[in-house]
Amino acid sequence: MKTKPHVWIKLRFLFSVSRSFFNPIPTTPIAKTRVWAPVAAISTITASINETSSAKSRLWTQISRTAATTALVNGTPDENLVEEAKDDPPIDSADVFRKWGCSDSEIDMIFLRRPSLCRADPDLIQSKLNLLSLLGLTSSDIVKIINRRPRFLSYRINMCFDERIKFFLELFGSRELLHKAIVRNPSLLIYDLDGKIKRVVELYEGMGVPRPDFTLMVLSRPTVMSRTSFNDEKLEYIRMTGVSEKSKMFKYVVVLVGISRLETIQEKVGNLEKFGFSEDEVLGLFGRSPFVLTLSTDKVQRNMTYILGTMKLPARVALDRPFLLFANLETVLKPRYLLAEKIEEMGLAPQIKGPKLLTALRMKEDRFLRAFVACHPESISKELMEYYRNIKGLKRLAVASKKNSHGRFPF
Repeated sequence: MKTKPHVWIKLRFLFSVSRSFFNPIPTTPIAKTRVWAPVAAISTITASINETSSAKSRLWTQISRTAATTALVNGTPDENLVEEAKDDPPIDSADVFRKWGCSDSEIDMIFLRRPSLCRADPDLIQSKLNLLSLLGLTSSDIVKIINRRPRFLSYRINMCFDERIKFFLELFGSRELLHKAIVRNPSLLIYDLDGKIKRVVELYEGMGVPRPDFTLMVLSRPTVMSRTSFNDEKLEYIRMTGVSEKSKMFKYVVVLVGISRLETIQEKVGNLEKFGFSEDEVLGLFGRSPFVLTLSTDKVQRNMTYILGTMKLPARVALDRPFLLFANLETVLKPRYLLAEKIEEMGLAPQIKGPKLLTALRMKEDRFLRAFVACHPESISKELMEYYRNIKGLKRLAVASKKNSHGRFPF
């Protein structure tokens, strides 16, 4: 005999009434509590949850409770526990950024750079920002990162997060340097830890660059992790610079050659060879002043052309005094040389000639003006100063129409 449907309805009703009777809802609101959760492997959590919306919410809630990063970065009472305050869930992603300290204009800029963040799951965004806040990143840091790298929050920065941060803390030695490195290159949280980061560190250590020196190079040259590559030709270039491993310039030579394309190195060597230098002389210059490798071929060519054609100095002076290649042609070399000619034409003293010319070109602006302009009577000083400012105000042809490119991170 089958049970009638209305009987089940009555039983269900009685059960629900009895449950509400014995478990009344409290009339006072429950205070926010703090949950202490054990450190669990993020990879285990990730593997056990499907990629649904509700699952993602649960996943990131668990990840935000992990104590690995907090114990390593901020320090907690227990290395195996982390404290998280339960708070009201955000309404949308804009609400997440607003609560995190971003202004409305900054939020608009974020959504302009990455429109998909408008529709992103607020729990996912909140969890990622929680992880980044453990590293000391502020709202202004995130705005800057997203402006330059819009897809940053779309990556799975939680993957191997605790292992990655532990390795970076051992590498950089302090939270402050780690924070600075991540702001300089946020891709450190994305690169393959074993396949790229650890491999690059071991590569430079094998070439004789100790970890403290390598850390400084990562801070100054963020492209080290992404662009490093070596082959026999690059190693030969390093050998031909004549720099020993004990030299302070060694780390700069190795890193700059490592992150440069072979074609770029050959192009810059060939550019200097046009002015009568041999390959050995050019590479010797790179060994004494490695940052010449960072100068564009156009800048080197314009400076050398002015030094040889207008200033009538021998080409070898650039090998002995590399600062001539770094100096700005429009604001340093040309104005000071023309002012030296003006002083000579007026028959004033002291004059800027011979070795004193090279000294004057290397001086800071204030010292140069005190030494060669302010030393004259007031009327002459004003005339020289006006002449000097007019020369500095002249722009190179087509500079005014040059477009400023605000590109993304080069890594």
